[in-house]
Amino acid sequence: MAASNRINFTKKSLASLPPAKDKSFDAHYDTQVRGLAVLVSQLGTKTFYFIKKINGRSEKIKIGRFPDLTIEQAREAAHEHNNTVAKGENPQDKRRAFNKEITFSELHSWYIETYAKHHKTESSVQQDIGQYRRHLNDWGTRKISSITEHDVFTKHQYIGTNNGKYTANRALELIRAMFNKAIELGRWQGNNPARGTKKFREVSRDRFLQADELQRFFAAVDAEKNEAAKDYILLSLLTGQRKSNMLAMRWAEVNLSRAEWRIPLTKNGEPLTVHLPPQAIAILAARKQYTDSEWVFPSNGRQGHLLDPKKAWQRVLATAQIENLRIHDLRRTMGSWQTALGASGFIVGKSLGHKSLQATAVYARLNLDPVRGSVNAAADAMFKAGARKSK
Repeated sequence: MAASNRINFTKKSLASLPPAKDKSFDAHYDTQVRGLAVLVSQLGTKTFYFIKKINGRSEKIKIGRFPDLTIEQAREAAHEHNNTVAKGENPQDKRRAFNKEITFSELHSWYIETYAKHHKTESSVQQDIGQYRRHLNDWGTRKISSITEHDVFTKHQYIGTNNGKYTANRALELIRAMFNKAIELGRWQGNNPARGTKKFREVSRDRFLQADELQRFFAAVDAEKNEAAKDYILLSLLTGQRKSNMLAMRWAEVNLSRAEWRIPLTKNGEPLTVHLPPQAIAILAARKQYTDSEWVFPSNGRQGHLLDPKKAWQRVLATAQIENLRIHDLRRTMGSWQTALGASGFIVGKSLGHKSLQATAVYARLNLDPVRGSVNAAADAMFKAGARKSK
């Protein structure tokens, strides 16, 4: 620095300071607050700094540019820094820590690689990635300490208004999970900014295929030209399993002679043995004859297996003249027909892979025999109601 002197900072005194005469800066120190300086560049730009020797090391902390920042604001900031030094701390340490702090994008990548890919299903991982890209990507470059509870609340409200309450709740769950896991594993020492935001109330769906819809539904499925989509839809109905598990079904998991499908990892984080009724066995046996793929529903895409056949599903609904029915409702359809035929909640839960703390002890004592009978009866009843013959 070319020159150094002390003056009383006023608007007039600072405005009258001349530009520096060389490529360095002229430093002028305030007579009122220790450590407060204004540096004047060769172009005449004036910037407030806090300059002080701390623990034998000269520290220079930028406060802000004059006159955008008032002298009063600069003095208040310098006072705070002096108080920090008086406590034996270095105010620059917080800034250095902030610069080293990970961004929200880095937190998400760390969460996916460190936790999600090892403890969640492939479908759940892809959903987390999709949620981030669609709804949280604008936070990507922000340091995680800059994300406040108000930010999370506002984001949740925005997504709820523009994309629906269900989507907003899933995004909130992802934010909360990312911070919780970072805190648990020592990646983040702060608080979880999602802790104060409550999820929107979700109205649970009770839609399933009614008896008078089944005949139209089966006729529409039979008319569908996409054979893979057709079989996928029927097997979704006959097994009552989640879309992610159905799409990623492997032949290595299927035992046709035992009429069983062993799902190694469900959404619950546990394996599940699914009974396959005769109608499902017939579909699988037919598919097995014409493929050497590891997947039951192979595809040339990146995943190697069929992705959500939305267009085929919409064609089926349009042909059947059925409204407000989702693929997931087929899972509810199997459970509803089992219940209608007298199956207990424990049997239905066992067959669909529901997880219930109350039912855990009962599930442990159940074998597949009563489940087998219930699933077979429900499949027969649906085919009968739909005037459809088993293959």
